[in-house]
Amino acid sequence: GFAPAGRALALPKSKLSRRIAQLEDRLGVRLIQRSTRRFVVTEVGQRYYEHCRAMLVEAEAAQQTIESLQAEPQGTIRLVCPVGLLHFHVNQMLAQFMLRYPKVVVHLEATNRRVDVLNEGVDIAVRVRPLPLEDSGLVMRVLSDRGQCLVASPALIAARGQPDTPEQLADWPSLSRSDAPHERHQWVLHHDDGREVVVQHQPRYITSDMVALRASAVAGVGIAQLPVLMLAEEVKRGTLVRVLPDWAPRREVIHLVFPSRRGMLPAVRALIDFLVEQYASFAEE
Repeated sequence: GFAPAGRALALPKSKLSRRIAQLEDRLGVRLIQRSTRRFVVTEVGQRYYEHCRAMLVEAEAAQQTIESLQAEPQGTIRLVCPVGLLHFHVNQMLAQFMLRYPKVVVHLEATNRRVDVLNEGVDIAVRVRPLPLEDSGLVMRVLSDRGQCLVASPALIAARGQPDTPEQLADWPSLSRSDAPHERHQWVLHHDDGREVVVQHQPRYITSDMVALRASAVAGVGIAQLPVLMLAEEVKRGTLVRVLPDWAPRREVIHLVFPSRRGMLPAVRALIDFLVEQYASFAEE
């Protein structure tokens, strides 16, 4: 009867009886035949019980799924990254991340187009943008703000001579990173003392691929403006030399954008933290 059930559920017998009665009224059927001497579950009551029990099992399984996802990063991450950054170091970082988290699948799109993160279902987008960064309603994490610089090969500098002023660069062969071949090409250079100079140039090579620009700069084709992080090895080896080191181009920040921290899968959160950690190690070097 209700007395043993009430003790098992830690509910008063009267409250349990009232709840069963309310449920029967709502369903319009008798679930339990009860009298002073009999307490029998009806056929419809038995079927209703079996369905409810199956629902409870599924609910518990759903809860266990959520808990397992929170316990260990797993599942698919949709990531978008510019081609140049991917080839330079992000690809190696992703390989290390997947070795650390073997249950994670990364679906990567390498593209230089501006992706609509929300409407295209992207979990994380890596972007390189000048300051100030866009206010798009997305959450942002900065990876690097070390900016960019102008570089050229030693052979090109030997042939032309190290320039003394930004204006001299207008006649130099140049390279340009752009998605639009007909746009105006210029360097906006800032000095430590606050001066700004805009240098118009006519690039011989225009591409959206930063790796291609770096290779052409090393070959001596022209001056290129590239992220400092991409140039550490070349400058160290002497295959590229900084041009006008006292003048810096407009800062471009490497950063992540993603929809929201709320409801974020542990795998997505783990990748964000991993990329921030990896870029921090570059800064220390």
